[in-house]
Amino acid sequence: MSEPSKRPVGILRSIVQWCFMFWVVGIGIRFGMFVTAVESGASANMASRPPGIEGFLPIGALTSLKYWLLSGTIHPVHPAALVIFITILLMSLFAKKSFCSWLCPIGTVSEATYKQGRRLFGRNFRIWPWLDVMLRGIKYLLLLLFVKLILLDMSYETVGRFLDAPYWAASDVKMLHFFTRMSVTTMGVLAVLTILSLFFKMFWCRYLCPYGALLGLASIISPFKIRRNSEYCTGCQRCSSVCPSGLAVHSLTAVSSPECTGCLTCVAHCPERDVLSMRPAFWKRQLPALVFPSAALFIFLGGIGVGMVSGHWQSSLIYADYQQIIPLVPFFSH
Repeated sequence: MSEPSKRPVGILRSIVQWCFMFWVVGIGIRFGMFVTAVESGASANMASRPPGIEGFLPIGALTSLKYWLLSGTIHPVHPAALVIFITILLMSLFAKKSFCSWLCPIGTVSEATYKQGRRLFGRNFRIWPWLDVMLRGIKYLLLLLFVKLILLDMSYETVGRFLDAPYWAASDVKMLHFFTRMSVTTMGVLAVLTILSLFFKMFWCRYLCPYGALLGLASIISPFKIRRNSEYCTGCQRCSSVCPSGLAVHSLTAVSSPECTGCLTCVAHCPERDVLSMRPAFWKRQLPALVFPSAALFIFLGGIGVGMVSGHWQSSLIYADYQQIIPLVPFFSH
């Protein structure tokens, strides 16, 4: 694969990232309009609720997953949360952590932030290797905490009561208020994370995101991996220097780390022909660079499509339900 043929991959990823970002922002604006309409007493036809807003409820989706596995049915209150959650898991199982690098809006913002920091300070900084390893463990500990509290400790009856409760019904509204009615503490935490992200690549994603930790563990069995042809590799280490996850790509035959997001940055920056490629082990020849992102996007769109067609997308809550629920939101504990 020649150098010119690899460059469009990075451009394509940026286009996909920002298009998805604007789509997510649009969903947020639509949901904000819906909540405002309910709060103002407007009629039901003034605004519609976008089910995609449930993508911001991964913890509740994990609870819904347990309910589905135990009962065989998808809880009807926020079904899109589970559909999106399972779809993203499937992306990781078959196409690495492609959601993180190609679609996740937080990942997009994190990437833009560290690149802006590099422009401001002339470089990004590296945390000491021993500290880097310790900090990366935080997101796995957070994941373990959620797995223990939800998948292990919560009984089937408790899960059912939680999903039937007004708290879960109003969770999308509470998430909206998290962004629109930030406390001083929340703004302070976000400011600190932003500053750290200016200096250190993908600070939130690398050290604190439990969702990314789950997807990383799932991605270990993905057939797609960055594979290096050592016969033609010159050892320039350019691939490792540009890797957002700080992986030593230049010394590996296949990148199996759960930290690899499948961003293809290393592939795009490799100066040699046919050295780095994202492909399954059984496929011995080079694959066109667009095959991997096409597969990832196909899984995402396919999963969402199946959820819609199967009737597990729209919430069972109607406009009148939100008229009753939203006034109660201030009384729910955070």
